[in-house]
Amino acid sequence: MSGQINAFEMAQKQFDGVAKQLKLDPGVAEVLRWPMREFSFRIPVRLDDGSLKVFQGFRVQHNDARGPNKGGIRFAANETMDTVRALATWMTWKCAVADIPLGGGKGGIIVDPSTLTVNEKEEMCRGWVRAMWKNIGPRNDVPAPDIGTTPQMMGWMMDEYSRLVGQYTPGVFTGKPLGGGGSLGRTEATGYGVIYTVREAMKHLNIDGKNSVAAIQGFGNVSQYAAAGFVEMLGGTVACVSCWDRHDKKAYTYSKKGGIDPRFLLTIVDEYGTIDKSKAQDAGYIVEDGDAWITKEANVLIPAAMEGQVTADTISKMSKGIKIVAEGANGPCTPEADEYFKKNNIFDIPDFLCNAGGVTTSYFEQVQNDMNFYWSKEEVLGRLDEKMTSAFNSVVDRSEKEKVYMRDAAYMVAIDRVVQAMHLRGWLTGNS
Repeated sequence: MSGQINAFEMAQKQFDGVAKQLKLDPGVAEVLRWPMREFSFRIPVRLDDGSLKVFQGFRVQHNDARGPNKGGIRFAANETMDTVRALATWMTWKCAVADIPLGGGKGGIIVDPSTLTVNEKEEMCRGWVRAMWKNIGPRNDVPAPDIGTTPQMMGWMMDEYSRLVGQYTPGVFTGKPLGGGGSLGRTEATGYGVIYTVREAMKHLNIDGKNSVAAIQGFGNVSQYAAAGFVEMLGGTVACVSCWDRHDKKAYTYSKKGGIDPRFLLTIVDEYGTIDKSKAQDAGYIVEDGDAWITKEANVLIPAAMEGQVTADTISKMSKGIKIVAEGANGPCTPEADEYFKKNNIFDIPDFLCNAGGVTTSYFEQVQNDMNFYWSKEEVLGRLDEKMTSAFNSVVDRSEKEKVYMRDAAYMVAIDRVVQAMHLRGWLTGNS
């Protein structure tokens, strides 16, 4: 289903609708609906068998009015320039709605990382940096992990950049390993951030977390800690998770009577989010088709895998008891799904608010790199909770004031902040 959806067209459609509501100047809107800079390049990699293979790489910098561009690097076989454009655009809004002084960027390589050896992955990472090092940096563009990339990969990339510029520069990449410039709390940050916003939504709607059930799509980093947080912070039950099985090349849904145990599943999942199916079945888990996650009885739906997963087709299968949709992934719900949510009074926490915990803690990591002083895990997560709660409240307040849908309200908050920064810098006065 996701292959039929152009993520960038979806991002532009969302923006255009809010730009009209804000009566945004058409020229300003045109600036914001397109990235400022785009890079497309080839990366030659010497494989372990001695052959040379060339891979396609990307980096898009959407808007840096509020600060250096920020955004992950995705290694995926289905990566496209339009996907990278969409993710960079959403990252601009994500940083603005979280009120951190960064802009939007995103990068990627067309590759299935699970097909590469450790040496090949390292060479791929260093090759990406060699192609982009003159256009990234702590005050310019700061990449981070995304789907298919890991803290170790960020460590290799940071090292390559430091070699090229001739000085140790930890702040050029975030999401690095602990002991190599990384921050405590970064691993849990995106998933926990999702749960902080779910908690605030439950307060807003007078829903008891202890009596709540979540159905979660995905079991990568975001889903892992969203599932754990839903159980441990809110006292709720997780009915199921789904994941892509890199061995079978298909998705499965994992459920268990009485709810899954996220901490157990964390012991049988690999670095790509693939759950060991046989070990799960031995532990009493029911394994179903990958689309079954959306059909489970729940009141909270957390799509936290890929973009374009909750569509006009899939919403017909969704449990009628859903009260909250928390978008852990980027762009998981299409405009058609939004119309369904509005019609059925389902409270949506839009992606660039809901999953802003990752970029917020990446910002914290960069601050710590600059200071060369590192915070405790409790301090990092406490600051994250404060930021996420403030961001959620600013969007809810705008939604109620303007009487608009939550996604539109989040766009309004974010667009206003970016346009204000552009005005303050003189970009829109004709003197820049």
